[in-house]
Amino acid sequence: MTEQTHGPAPRQRPAQPGPPPHQGPAPHHRLVLAEDSVLLREGLVRLLSENGFDVVAAVGDAETFLSAVSHHRPDMVLTDVRMPPTFTDEGVRAALVVREQYPDVAVVVLSQYVEENYASELLAGRAKGVGYLLKDRVADVADFVEAMLRVAGGGTALDPEVVAQLFARARRADPLSTLTPREHDVLRLMAEGRSNHGIAAAMFVTEGAVEKHVSNLFTKLDLPQAGDDHRRVLAVLRYLEHVD
Repeated sequence: MTEQTHGPAPRQRPAQPGPPPHQGPAPHHRLVLAEDSVLLREGLVRLLSENGFDVVAAVGDAETFLSAVSHHRPDMVLTDVRMPPTFTDEGVRAALVVREQYPDVAVVVLSQYVEENYASELLAGRAKGVGYLLKDRVADVADFVEAMLRVAGGGTALDPEVVAQLFARARRADPLSTLTPREHDVLRLMAEGRSNHGIAAAMFVTEGAVEKHVSNLFTKLDLPQAGDDHRRVLAVLRYLEHVD
C-alpha cells in the first residue's frame, strides 16, 4: 500500500472586517440647551448630537437652565429668548447672566423675531463667542451647524436680519452718518462759527451751494422748523454730540 504524502495546508486568509458602522462626528463641545417647546427642544438635541455636540442638559425654563449651567459647566449654551413663566425676556436675561458669570462659555440665543435691544445687550462688551440667530434659520441645518461651530470656536454668528436691523439702528442713532462728505464739511465749518459766506470761501463754492447743503443737513438731522440761526445752533450741537 503506497503511503500518500500531503503538502503543507494552504494558508487561510484572515477574515476581512466589514465596513464600520456609521457614526456621527465625535462630540467636541459640551452644551446646555434651553427651549420651552418640547418638539423643538427634542429636534435640536438630535440635530446637535448628530453634528459634534454633546448635549449634557436640555431644559424648558430659565431657572433650570442656569442651574444646569452651574452644575455641568458646559463649553456652550443655546437658549430661546422668551421662556416661562412670562415668555418675555427670561431666556436672554439668563444668557446675559451666563456671559457675566462664565465668560469662557459661548452663548447662542434663538429668537422668533429680531429683538434689537436684546441683540445689542448680548453683544455689548464682548462680541466673541456669541450668536443671535432666528429660529427660521434652524431649518438650514448646514448653516445652523456652521454658525454653532463658529461660536463654539470663539467667533460670532449673527442672523443677516439681525445685522441689517442693528446697522439701521446705528444709523438712526448717529444722524451724522446720513450726511454726504460735502455736508460734513459744511457742518464742521459751521461748528467753527463761520457764516455761509465764510464756508463758501473755505470750500471754493458759491454761497448758493452752501445754502443748499445747509438746508439738506437741517432736513437730515431732523431739526425742528425755526429761525435759521436757531437751527444752526442745534445742528452744531448735534455735531458736537457725535464727533470724536
